[in-house]
Amino acid sequence: MTTLDVIEPATERVLDTLELTDVAELDAVVARAATAQKLWAAESPQYRGQALLAVAAAIESNAERLARLESRNVGMPIAEARGAVAGAAATFRYYAAAPERLLGHTIPVDGGVDMTFREPIGVVGLITPWNYPLTIASWKVAPGLAAGNAIVLKPAELTPLTARELAAIATAAGLPEGLLTVLVGPGRTIGRAMVEHPGIGKIAFTGSTDVGKDIARRAAGTLKRVTLELGGKSAALVFADADLDAAASGLTGAVFGNSGQDCCARSRVFVERPALEGFLERLEKVVGGIVVGDPLDENTQMGPLVSAGQAARVRAHVDGAPVLFRGSAPEGPGYWMPPTVLHPIDDAHPAAREEIFGPVVSVFAFDTEAEAVVRANDTVYGLAGSIWTSDAARSLRVARAVDAGALAVNSYTSVRVTTPFGGFKQSGLGRELGPDALDAYTEVKNVFFSTTG
Repeated sequence: MTTLDVIEPATERVLDTLELTDVAELDAVVARAATAQKLWAAESPQYRGQALLAVAAAIESNAERLARLESRNVGMPIAEARGAVAGAAATFRYYAAAPERLLGHTIPVDGGVDMTFREPIGVVGLITPWNYPLTIASWKVAPGLAAGNAIVLKPAELTPLTARELAAIATAAGLPEGLLTVLVGPGRTIGRAMVEHPGIGKIAFTGSTDVGKDIARRAAGTLKRVTLELGGKSAALVFADADLDAAASGLTGAVFGNSGQDCCARSRVFVERPALEGFLERLEKVVGGIVVGDPLDENTQMGPLVSAGQAARVRAHVDGAPVLFRGSAPEGPGYWMPPTVLHPIDDAHPAAREEIFGPVVSVFAFDTEAEAVVRANDTVYGLAGSIWTSDAARSLRVARAVDAGALAVNSYTSVRVTTPFGGFKQSGLGRELGPDALDAYTEVKNVFFSTTG
């Protein structure tokens, strides 16, 4: 038996030891899932909706236990972890209404009646990341089940604990055995086997752009459907007429939340030159006040990075970069790094172009609206972004010009369960959340009925 030690990033101690899934088991897992899927899809939409509501209620009943587990496994502050668990329950509750609303169309045609139906894909493979394990699993599991599919879920090997709990909770809440299976192991072994398995009809992946490209190539062998939510290097544009206090204080969550391990992090902040000095003064106070420490402490605002490897990668981006100021962080044990602000920094610097995935923000000055848009768009990514201004016309004009899939005006929010989420360019393919997610977990069937006798 091969095992995996799951490390607690705040202490560097072993949090749990799990048995790795053998690739040889995958055929049997997919076969069980296919059997369960046929039974699940044959149930009425009302039954499936009630089952998803039961999962949502069970998540809520286990909320504090799940939040503490997520906090310890990821290093996420407990307040954020509680919000993540509440969000997971809300996601299942939202998609519980979907089975009764998966509607087709009646289309007028010559010689008969034409109808479309939304049919499940079958067995869907999900590969989820380590930064928001329960949250992002729920974004994929809930709409996948609502559409009538069975799920094979492979969480990141660094953070598999709440995914395993979710599967156990779902089964206890009444989902059929085999409908939601969690596999534990590295992406390069069990993940690749899932992508290439002929019995899996779709892969939904959240993670790095490079891995997403590899998945797309491998999925092409069986023409699998894919949804890819990939990297980002999102920009915030702060104009001189903006509320500078809100724009600066909001970076506590927008850049330093979850230790910056967020694909939507506004890690590039462009500030109109007349407002730059005032913005940096405010930001220095914000960064100096961020409480970095034990994730289970109620006062903590930022915890450790998820692993030693991730901490080394983030530090490598900062070494030699122009650090303007930084906050504080504990000494080890634990994978700690202080919140860090880079300025002045050149647009071509690797820290300004590459996704750091850590508590690091680069601040730039701009002179004109057109310049700000061009520089914000000067990236291979296009996931999220923010526009800070009191000019309503400008906010709409700039929002239409920025190449990103999830924009916010006078806010840093990117995600709501009721609205679509996904990126432009190399930030991915397809959309998650909202009603759009259901399209990615179904196939359209067209049926023509002749009425000509």
